[in-house]
Amino acid sequence: MYAANNISKGILKFAKTGTVRLGGLICNSRKVDNEREMIEQFAKRLGTHMIHFVPRHNDVQRAEINRKTVIEWNPQCEQAGEYRTLARAIQDNTKFVIPSPLPMAELENLRMTFGLLN
Repeated sequence: MYAANNISKGILKFAKTGTVRLGGLICNSRKVDNEREMIEQFAKRLGTHMIHFVPRHNDVQRAEINRKTVIEWNPQCEQAGEYRTLARAIQDNTKFVIPSPLPMAELENLRMTFGLLN
């Protein structure tokens, strides 16, 4: 979230003089409680949406051990399907915005609200 907020600050800065926009957020799950809900709320506060929630799965590590992408390693596995869905969501996305980055206190409050600031 901190990285996405900082990227949003950069987009905001350059959006004033150009055409750069934020297409949305992708949540690469860490498998923590309330994660999806927190990122959806974060996206809403930024003025954007969550493009896709990528669940955490051990197929990623298995593919990495074999020095392959997930799709190369096992094109039929569930995680490969998630990446295809993500690719379609990015390709079909038409929602591009100038984000409203959160002040640090608000970002940390959001994390506390969802029980993730430890």
